[in-house]
Amino acid sequence: MSREKLGALGLDLPPLPTSTVGSFPKLPEVAEARTRFARNQVSPSELEALEKKATEFWVRTQEEIGIDVLVDGEQYRGDMVAYFAEIMDGFHLGGLVRSYGNRYYHKPVIAAAVTWPGPMTVAWWKWTQSLTDKPVKGMLTGPYTVMDWSFNDYYPSRAAACLALARELRKEVEALIEAGAKIIQIDEPAISVRQEELPFAIEASHLVTDGLPAYFITHACYGAFETIYPDMLGLAVDNLDLAISNSALDLLRIFEKDPFTKDLSLGVLDVHSHRVEAVEQVKERIMRGVRVLPGDRLWVDPDCGLKTRTVEEAVGKMRAMVAAVREVRREVGGAR
Repeated sequence: MSREKLGALGLDLPPLPTSTVGSFPKLPEVAEARTRFARNQVSPSELEALEKKATEFWVRTQEEIGIDVLVDGEQYRGDMVAYFAEIMDGFHLGGLVRSYGNRYYHKPVIAAAVTWPGPMTVAWWKWTQSLTDKPVKGMLTGPYTVMDWSFNDYYPSRAAACLALARELRKEVEALIEAGAKIIQIDEPAISVRQEELPFAIEASHLVTDGLPAYFITHACYGAFETIYPDMLGLAVDNLDLAISNSALDLLRIFEKDPFTKDLSLGVLDVHSHRVEAVEQVKERIMRGVRVLPGDRLWVDPDCGLKTRTVEEAVGKMRAMVAAVREVRREVGGAR
């Protein structure tokens, strides 16, 4: 079904399409410029020029490696929630909160009705797509995760905040589609943390995507997937992108009991490890997926964004992934 949808959108992807989740390491000159920008030592135009140059570097790198569906690399973003909260009306930024490791972000505070201020990611998507003939994913953080990673001082409940965000984020999705995006990823890393809230998270996903002409992916990268499966199949997307390179590969066994009815992006690279996986190790992980789901419903990507790795590690991991996919394609047929 999803292959038919991709075809109807004019997308002819190879078996086991490769992609990445979204973020790449900041190039050193961008990281330095962002720090200096925060101190008013770099102008917005100077920072944007460096971010565009870094985006082009990552586009050329993905093309050279052989990735099938590209991303912009998020050189212009800091935190995935704070980026949107800084732009949307209704938020102000709170104090610093530790997210993981020694990384911190300003946790947003919902202080008034949230409203879409106009396109937030479209200009970057258009710039990135102009650099390549390969499809580039539109990407935004989903309403459940924006709500969950923010303080709510305005709406009467978490559900009300989430659904209000969904109605506004739909406008961003519509703007991406109008600009030409055919594949749109809605990141919801927090969606598997509170099982009891899954029903309104699903309702929010319908508010964001129902009736819109694009192939939708939702990425989730931590939590207990087994507690929300098979109910998570109610999310209104075509593809679930799950971080399952380590223990969660056991999740594939659950699919044997309750069949997985969507396309699956199989996270096969551990983005929290400095070690670059061997091609054989990645290939083994892919084969575990191929044994459970038909190959035409599987995509292959890392567990999560690669922004915490070095440039060399990120490139090495992607090379291993693409090499493994090519070997699997040759073995199971449909090589290109």
